[in-house]
Amino acid sequence: MVNKSGSGESSQRDYLLVEQALNGNQKAYAELMTLYEDPVYHVIFQKVGDSIIAEDLTIETFGKAFRNLGRFSPDFAFSTWLFRIAINHCIDFLRKQKKNPTMRDGNNYYSVQVEAIDNKPDPEEIFIREQQLGLMRDTVEKLKPRYRKLIELRYFDELTYEEIASELSLPLGTVKAQLFRAKDLLYHILSKSKEL
Repeated sequence: MVNKSGSGESSQRDYLLVEQALNGNQKAYAELMTLYEDPVYHVIFQKVGDSIIAEDLTIETFGKAFRNLGRFSPDFAFSTWLFRIAINHCIDFLRKQKKNPTMRDGNNYYSVQVEAIDNKPDPEEIFIREQQLGLMRDTVEKLKPRYRKLIELRYFDELTYEEIASELSLPLGTVKAQLFRAKDLLYHILSKSKEL
C-alpha cells in the first residue's frame, strides 16, 4: 500500500518510535504523544466542542492507540491510524451522549442537570463515599511510587496536567503518558479485586 499521509521522513521517524515503544521504551511513547497530541486534540475538539471533554478524549485516544500498538501496520502513516482511532472514539462518545438525557446546542452536547432542593448528602451517602474513597486510596497505594504520585496529584489534589508537570519537573507529554499508564494499572488492579 502507498503511504499517502505525512512525509516519508516523518513516517519513518514514527515507525521507529512505534518499534521502540513496543520494546518498552517509555520515552518513545512520550515522544509520539508530544508529536500528535495537539493535532489529535483539535480533531476531537471539532467533533465535541468542549475543551475539557476533548482533553479527556485525547488522553483516552492515546490510551487506545498505545494498547493496540502491535496492530499498527507500517503500510499506513501512524498519524492516519491515530486519527482514525480518535474519530472512532469521538463517534462512540457522542453515541453514548445521545443515549443519556441531553440537550443539543450546535455541535455541543450538554447533560441536563436536575437541581435537587436539598443537595446535602445524607449520613448513608457520606458513609458510602468515605468507604469508596478509602478503597480508592488503598488501591492507589498498590501502585509504584511514581504512578501513585501522579494519580494523587491529578485526582486527589485536582491539579491540571501543566501543574503536575511543573510540580514534578517533567515534560507535559511524559506526565500525560505516565498518567495514562497509571490509570491503566489502576483499572487492572480494580478489575482483579472485583473478580475475587
